[in-house]
Amino acid sequence: MELLLAIVCGALVAAAVYLMLAGDMLRFVFGLLLMSNAANLVIFTGGRLTEGAPALIAEGADAPAGMVANALPQALVLTAIVIGFGLFAFAVVLLLRAWTELGTLRGDEMRLAEPEEDGR
Repeated sequence: MELLLAIVCGALVAAAVYLMLAGDMLRFVFGLLLMSNAANLVIFTGGRLTEGAPALIAEGADAPAGMVANALPQALVLTAIVIGFGLFAFAVVLLLRAWTELGTLRGDEMRLAEPEEDGR
């Protein structure tokens, strides 16, 4: 199962890099979102996929009985999802602002800071 998830992670990273190199800011943001999801899947897979009970300790016991699930990768992925959503929302607002101010989302056509030589 880990091999299949590794292949899926590789495919997500490849698609994300392709989108991020396209030159369009909207595709860049979608590539960033795919990269974030690929990183989350890598973290989740790195915590080993095992079937186990929740990591709860019974009253009076020192350790959980039997095999339990690893809660750390789940907590890291949950935190990464929240941070990724905040970054995505911020990027969408920046895209909207760029579209209204510049009229384009192409990176090579955004010439506000460095105007072209002929004065346009």
